[in-house]
Amino acid sequence: MAENRRMGQPHESAATPYLSVVVPVYNEQENLKALHRRIADAVGPLGRAWELILVDDGSRDRSREVLETIQRDDPEHVRVVELLRNFGQHAAVFAGFSRTSGEVIVTLDADLQNPPEEIPVLLRKIDEGYDVVGGYRSAREDSWFRRAASRIVNRLTARATGVKMRDYGCMLRAYRRPIVEAMVETSEIATFIPALANTFARDVAEVEVAHAPRLGGRSKYSVRRLLRLNFDLMTGFSTLPLQFISYVGALIAMLGFAFGIFLFIRRLIHGPEVEGVFTLFAILFAFLGVQLFCLGLMGEYVGRIYAEVRHRPRYLIRRVREGRPGQEALPGQEALPEREVRDGKPGPRDKPRRTLSV
Repeated sequence: MAENRRMGQPHESAATPYLSVVVPVYNEQENLKALHRRIADAVGPLGRAWELILVDDGSRDRSREVLETIQRDDPEHVRVVELLRNFGQHAAVFAGFSRTSGEVIVTLDADLQNPPEEIPVLLRKIDEGYDVVGGYRSAREDSWFRRAASRIVNRLTARATGVKMRDYGCMLRAYRRPIVEAMVETSEIATFIPALANTFARDVAEVEVAHAPRLGGRSKYSVRRLLRLNFDLMTGFSTLPLQFISYVGALIAMLGFAFGIFLFIRRLIHGPEVEGVFTLFAILFAFLGVQLFCLGLMGEYVGRIYAEVRHRPRYLIRRVREGRPGQEALPGQEALPEREVRDGKPGPRDKPRRTLSV
């Protein structure tokens, strides 16, 4: 039992939770109080001990103050993890994973588009013996662009992981603790949690969940972030893009060889001619475009290797607020992180959790 709890530090006064709910928060001050209330209303009647880990991912609005208020009002269930700055949604989820204690971990967004009332649906499915249960948004309340981008991401992810699911983009998901522990032990800096989980899981299921329109704030996923996510999927979980480059290169070489033979025979029949010069230039530029694209794709792989070999931490925790007032966990009181920073000097690499002493 102690080994199963090595990632988290449960409240001493509370029962060991069965359920841990992890929510990354970035500029969601309008939704946080309703989020806490609805999560409590959804999981409270289940009769199982639970905890809520809210991860402040460097919010620039009043989210941190609201989170502190929520934690003071519900110290038995709520734990607030404050990151040093904005590290991104998936890094924030990893920070929350490192503080969980439950046998089942559920993730969802703070924007309330994934209704917390659907959490019991996931738990009923995971109680059937599945390792990972994902939510499937049958009726999405998003723009046409977001739905189209999601379809592309789902197809790429299914191809990369070999696990076909209809909605990899839904953050409302449930994981068993061994899967979460395996993900925390990985060292990838840029990763996509739903896809990573499926590479470790044996039994994966998907259940239909509701999807609501955003009530407050605005979406944090811009076009640039969606493109970044697609590159992470292509280069982080499969070598298929590199194989695609080889196939394209072989096809272009054969087409170029065949076109050269055609021009040679044409010259023998018609003699020297100047027609078609602009066509040749167009074909040349098309080939150059393909070459530059392939070079950029290979550069993406090289860039990922460069990011990994630097061994920079995935995130840095500034403070963890848990328990009753006066019991907040300060950075100096926490277990040594994988790369602890004390007065600018790195410490030993013995834990997956990253913390910064300030």
